[in-house]
Amino acid sequence: MRIYKILRASEWADLQARGETQGAPIDVADGFVHFSTAAQAQETAAKHFAGAEGLILAALEADDLGPALKWEVSRGGDKFPHLYGPLRLVDIIWHAPLPLEGGVHKFPADL
Repeated sequence: MRIYKILRASEWADLQARGETQGAPIDVADGFVHFSTAAQAQETAAKHFAGAEGLILAALEADDLGPALKWEVSRGGDKFPHLYGPLRLVDIIWHAPLPLEGGVHKFPADL
């Protein structure tokens, strides 16, 4: 199953430079890297990244992350994937810009 991480431009640049990251400030504070499923990603963008430009959507294969990935109940009773370890650049299958169009982030059509 694919899972997704939304990164700000500065976070993406840091990940590219270092090869891994503990995530955004909220990830560091919570002690895990927040991810979303395809069904959850648009709501995540609207709730946590409203109006933000320059975002990157990164896709990862959940099974490749091993036991460090936990599925935990969060918003509205949904289970969200949380990575208890660093997000590594080598684990990203693909990435794409997440442009802001008319105040809404435009996700890839095949998501």
